[in-house]
Amino acid sequence: MSGVSNPIEVIEILAVLSILVGTIFSFLSAVGLIRLPDLYSRAHAASKSSTMGVLFILVGTFLFFIMEGTFSIRLFLGIFFVFLTAPVAAHVIVRSAYRSKVPLAEQSVQDDLKGVIEIEGEREQ
Repeated sequence: MSGVSNPIEVIEILAVLSILVGTIFSFLSAVGLIRLPDLYSRAHAASKSSTMGVLFILVGTFLFFIMEGTFSIRLFLGIFFVFLTAPVAAHVIVRSAYRSKVPLAEQSVQDDLKGVIEIEGEREQ
C-alpha cells in the first residue's frame, strides 16, 4: 500500500487539485458566457464561476509557495481582493444595465427588480 505519508506531498496534491478545480470553474465560466442568452445570465456566469476559478487557482498557487517555504503576501492579498471586488463589480454593472433598460431574455420567468426600481423612481420625483 503506497499511502502518502509526507506532509509536503499532501500539500502538493492539494495545490494541484485546487488549481485543477479552478481551471474547471474558469472553463465553465467561458462556456456560460457563450451559451447563456442575455447580459444578466452571462454576467452571473462570469462573476460567480470565474471568481471561484481565480480563487481556486490562487489558493493552489499559495499552497505551492507555502510548500516551497515562501509566504507570499501578494497572493494572499490577491485572493482577498478578488473575493471582495469581483462580485461587487458584477452587481454594479448588472444593476446599471438594468437601469439602462437592457432587455431580459425571452426565457426569463420573473423580474424581481421591476417593482423596486419603479418605487425608487417614484421617490425621486
